[in-house]
Amino acid sequence: MYFASDNSGPVHPQVMAALNEANQGYQMAYGADTLMNEVRDRIRGIFEAPGAAVYLVATGTAANVLALSTLANPWETIFCSPVAHIHEDECNAPEFYSGAKLTLVPGGDKMDPDALRRSILAEETRGVHGPQRGPVSITQVTERGSVYSLAELQALCSVAKEYDLPVHLDGARFTNALVALNCSPAEMTWKAGVDAVSFGGTKNGLMGVEAVVFFDESKAWEFELRRKRGAHLFSKHRYLSAQMAAYLQDDLWLTMARQANANCTRLADGLRAKGATFLHEPQANMIFAQFSRARHKQLHKAGAVYHLWGAELDGADEQEILACRLVCDWSIKGDEIDRFLDLL
Repeated sequence: MYFASDNSGPVHPQVMAALNEANQGYQMAYGADTLMNEVRDRIRGIFEAPGAAVYLVATGTAANVLALSTLANPWETIFCSPVAHIHEDECNAPEFYSGAKLTLVPGGDKMDPDALRRSILAEETRGVHGPQRGPVSITQVTERGSVYSLAELQALCSVAKEYDLPVHLDGARFTNALVALNCSPAEMTWKAGVDAVSFGGTKNGLMGVEAVVFFDESKAWEFELRRKRGAHLFSKHRYLSAQMAAYLQDDLWLTMARQANANCTRLADGLRAKGATFLHEPQANMIFAQFSRARHKQLHKAGAVYHLWGAELDGADEQEILACRLVCDWSIKGDEIDRFLDLL
């Protein structure tokens, strides 16, 4: 009954097998391995972007901050949601790597186009004394489990393009959003107006690899320099390539995301039946649910692992309603979900 994070799940056996196969013999280092050529072609194919620049790094934070530092100058500001991963969970790494600041667009889980426009218009008003306008960064799936629709993505990108600003998509859970929307990678990125995407794999069954895709190939060399300068160019790069190659083979990436989302739907339906309420409507593989402290204590005592959200397990009022976050990955078994619900 492990619902703490999709980072906590196992690596898919096909990925482990691919790593073992890649471990035979010798390969050129620093991304010159033969597998990387295959990965680059596959990613270009699934994004319908034959001219895209494709790179691999080991962490989601590296993917986000290196992409953003390539898109933003140090005197600019990056526009994002107040609950964007780059603001909440990356220890000021975007500011450290880019030299830029973050401007939090007022609002909730998702950015609103009108609020984004107001935030953009509020900058470049003080000449040399204030920050200049920089990239817009969108988290998809959001940190609260919501999914931007294609129309919502297009609306945000349209506002950014009004001011000639690039758009970055933080896709740590890219594939969970993709299968939830039942659309193509191209529709969720460059066709909507996205310039660069962090195409995540670690949260979806890989050991540790993310792709950074630039649809504007003119950014390629700068990204390569920033990746090396930032200490994120792997020498034994073939182990990153092997993971991503296995991920994309026979649509494993889609299979795992569909399973994770299906697990989440099964859990969400069961929670509703038990009388739990939701802070946000579950749309992908994350749930923010509320039920009594007594029930939380019972679940934790039985071995359930998940995070309370802005609350403490200990307290006198057993009937107080506490919020929690529950995350499903591809590997959670149905009987674990059912046992959790039975205990609830």
